[in-house]
Amino acid sequence: MPRRTLSLANWQWLQTITKKEKHMSQENQLVANPSHCLSRRRFLAATGVFTAAAWLSPRGLFAESENIVLAARKRAGTANITVQPLRRSVSALVGSGGNIAVLTGTDGKVIIDSGYATSRARISDALAKMDPGPIKHLVNTHWHFDHTDGNEWMHSDGATILAHENTRKHLSTTTRVEDWDFTFPPSPADAIPTEVFDNEKTLYLNSTTIMLSYYGPSHTDGDVSAYFVEAEVLHCGDTWWNGHYPFIDYSTGGNIKGMIKAAEANLAKVTDKTIVIPGHGKIAGKPELAEYRDVLVTIHDRVATLKKEGKSLEEAIAAKPTAAYDSKWATSFITGDVFTKLVYIGA
Repeated sequence: MPRRTLSLANWQWLQTITKKEKHMSQENQLVANPSHCLSRRRFLAATGVFTAAAWLSPRGLFAESENIVLAARKRAGTANITVQPLRRSVSALVGSGGNIAVLTGTDGKVIIDSGYATSRARISDALAKMDPGPIKHLVNTHWHFDHTDGNEWMHSDGATILAHENTRKHLSTTTRVEDWDFTFPPSPADAIPTEVFDNEKTLYLNSTTIMLSYYGPSHTDGDVSAYFVEAEVLHCGDTWWNGHYPFIDYSTGGNIKGMIKAAEANLAKVTDKTIVIPGHGKIAGKPELAEYRDVLVTIHDRVATLKKEGKSLEEAIAAKPTAAYDSKWATSFITGDVFTKLVYIGA
């Protein structure tokens, strides 16, 4: 078996679990989380959280034999898909990876993000109940698998796939994400966007103007938003995680400063009437988006100060710069300590 290097989070967990292991049954032994101890059984029982966020776990959350990417795809096959009507002809599908937006009308369905391929049957059923029209257009907000795994089947059903040029790059080539300990092979040809843009693109479909805008490097290096102008509905992709610390994919160009910049761009675009769809979490509006921005800025500034003072990563984590927010924003997948690490890298 190849040697694996322990991350800081896993090392801290190992010190704790070594002391307690003899008092625990094998069934309930923990599966590597420094702040929120979580058994594998309890984790797998958390269906809703798993399908929405399990893939974002730092390396080591699962047992050695179970990779988080493969496990997330498997679990998504039984995930419930719910339809949330928003405004005019725009709705959201929630339950398969990232939140999906759907615009219906005589021009066919316009989909923002395709979810997991393993959720195909349930997504198809939900779409059919909304409107009998075909899928004609699919936009990917970024390349991550919980937002693009369904690309191939949606293309086979008639969708033209559109994305930022960097999203096509990652889907077209072998791409490694270190924090997931997973290397993604190139996607099938039918799953790769055939149309790309660099900064801005506007579509007019189903009597609706859809403005696509590139954020610059933020969650990844290919994140875009989709704004349904007449409906006043904004899909932010994974530049917004409502009520959760976000994952930042440094392996493919993401960084904390870009995430803050993207949050500020989102705030500048919305009004008090705008319905905002996050990549993960509940659909909400401007107040929740502002709160998220403030959390990112405050934690970044605290961690940056510690780093400027010469504090090591271990010392920065020990200072608990996220403590005031952990009760609301930390999860068993991105704890305060893990988010501190992500911020520290880019601070």
